[in-house]
Amino acid sequence: MPKEEKITMEKAVDRYADMVYRLALSQMKNTTDADDLFQEVFVRLVSHIQDLESWEHVKAWLIRVTINCAKKHFGQYWNKNVDYIEEPERIADLNGGYQLPEEHPVRDAVGKLPPKYRLVIHLYYFEELTVAEIARLTEQKETTVKSQMHRAREMLKELLEEEHSL
Repeated sequence: MPKEEKITMEKAVDRYADMVYRLALSQMKNTTDADDLFQEVFVRLVSHIQDLESWEHVKAWLIRVTINCAKKHFGQYWNKNVDYIEEPERIADLNGGYQLPEEHPVRDAVGKLPPKYRLVIHLYYFEELTVAEIARLTEQKETTVKSQMHRAREMLKELLEEEHSL
């Protein structure tokens, strides 16, 4: 079996920056907080990278830390009581940074879901993780993840039907 390449910060950023930013943006729903979350996750990685044994471990660690940082953010009083309105024009590609895909009814509907449902949908469909991987990363039972997926799909169906009827 060939030896896996050495894990470095530069390679970790190259491999997983888009994934972390997509997840951060999915959870935060505005670029300012997503940028802050992204930065916090990679700053934390600097002090933990030597403990990570494989690229799969790095990926799992980054997802877990992104989720935890998002939860911490939403637990703060200010963030519980303030709703941000993001201007679509403000989201721009800065020096090769992540650019949001064009508007899409399904993606917009996912953004309207409560955070716990938005998270499982994002991890399953956008990051292509299995239910077992999502359960492990979110520290939930697989049956809980399946229930959240089911409820999220039902909510999405309602949102899309409502949107279509307008």
